[in-house]
Amino acid sequence: MKEKFISINTNSQVNIEENKIISFDKSNLSTYSFRVGEDGLLGVHYQEGEMSDEEGYARARKNLELKRPYPFELETGERHRDKTERELTDKEIFDLAEEALSHLHSKYPDFRLNGNVRQRKTESGQQNERGLNYSQKDCSVHADFSFKHKDSKDISDGWFGIGLRNFDVDKLYAMADNYLSNFEREAELPEEIIVQIQYYGFLGKLSESLDAEKLSLGTSLLSGKIGEKVFSDKFTLCHDVTDAECWHNNFFDGEGVVLPGDKLAYIENGVVLRGYSDKRIAQKYGVEHTGSAWRNYADIPSNGNVNFRITRSEKTVKELLDKRLSIVPVRYSGGGFNEKGEYVMPVQMAYLCDGEKFLGRLPEFTLVSNMFDMFGRDFIGVGSDNPVFNDKQILVRMKLGHT
Repeated sequence: MKEKFISINTNSQVNIEENKIISFDKSNLSTYSFRVGEDGLLGVHYQEGEMSDEEGYARARKNLELKRPYPFELETGERHRDKTERELTDKEIFDLAEEALSHLHSKYPDFRLNGNVRQRKTESGQQNERGLNYSQKDCSVHADFSFKHKDSKDISDGWFGIGLRNFDVDKLYAMADNYLSNFEREAELPEEIIVQIQYYGFLGKLSESLDAEKLSLGTSLLSGKIGEKVFSDKFTLCHDVTDAECWHNNFFDGEGVVLPGDKLAYIENGVVLRGYSDKRIAQKYGVEHTGSAWRNYADIPSNGNVNFRITRSEKTVKELLDKRLSIVPVRYSGGGFNEKGEYVMPVQMAYLCDGEKFLGRLPEFTLVSNMFDMFGRDFIGVGSDNPVFNDKQILVRMKLGHT
């Protein structure tokens, strides 16, 4: 059997330092992975830059001698998805960066800005001799800035950024106004600590715990809990590659498997339904195959291709807060989950927020929680709107720890 995967990444980037444009970079990288299967073994050749199919498959065939077992059939199917809404020229990217920097620096001269404005274009495809033919395209423009006030002794006070498929500079300006116009206004921590933040960084330990191999071996924090209600009945977690904020993700996994509707629930209304597995893990442990193969360009696929999204509430962030105030961490480092699922987040800079607008800058503090409380009794929800970050965000109660 023969199969190949193609990935083409094109990046155009304007770099900004000390309120000045310093460079423009452009890169175009084509990556190929050729696979040849024979007698339950898989030979793989990884290639950066173009290579003919004849040479690529010949090199993959030679690598059969490495005896990597892969006793699985190729997938079939044809589908093409293009999520591109608008593509800018290099000049338009440069002009956008120049305009944005000029506007922000003139309006907020007391801040030093560093960062970049960039466009990312991706194309990927997978084909094999059984007729599988998948392709995916995406294009997005991102503007990311770190900021430092002239009187600050820190290297950086925080950052803000926005990514859009059809870039709207006014959305960037509104975000900058929220972050920069409220920096010098001081605020106090509320009695009830409700954190409002993009949740992706919170999902690492949960993702690790849903690995079907770890669940089977008893080394997961969720081992023995399949079918049990472990989290809040408002908490549903899906692998989802339909999501609007799902940037440059393929709808097919590393083995060419496509999930019905491009999504699959792993936790529903707090009940743990399943762990994720590729073909090898499903066969080895007799568990459900969930189309979760991570594409390894130079080796056989491995388990771990999940794009987890928490299902949104029907309420906005402000409605979920119900007249309470939230804390929005902006600069935080040095924390994370430990092996027990306990979480610590030292926050160097944060804002007090009404759910939409910042009300002032907070003193330094440390947040503590754990995975089970975070998505259980302390889970408030994920808003239906995208304030503050122009992306989905979680509301969750936490406690203050020692600074």
